Amino acid sequence: QVQLVESGGGLVQPGGSLRLSCAASGSIFSITAMDWYRQAPGKERELVAVVGRGGNTNYADSVKGRFAISRDNAKNTVYLQMNSLKPEDTAVYYCNAYIVERSGYTGRNYWGQGTQVTVSS
Repeated sequence: QVQLVESGGGLVQPGGSLRLSCAASGSIFSITAMDWYRQAPGKERELVAVVGRGGNTNYADSVKGRFAISRDNAKNTVYLQMNSLKPEDTAVYYCNAYIVERSGYTGRNYWGQGTQVTVSS
């Protein structure tokens, strides 16, 4: 059974930094895309950043130049380095990964449980 476990959230002042981590464990044959989403109170969940298996990345316009997504394939882990944080970055952050559990099987998306990021003075 596959699990995604996030860590690194917390309270930070505007302009500060945080680094989120998300580790996948369990029966894993391969992982393709790994993503970070966020959901603020009263708003829909939105895609923040994506990293492919080869390291190609894509970002929401609202975080370009401030956030950096990366991954360690050997550790099945994805990271989100968040710099120059703003109050509007406050949200629950979720990681998502497309995982194939066995060779020849169809993969599916798995979600982490979410980690709260609060940016406030």
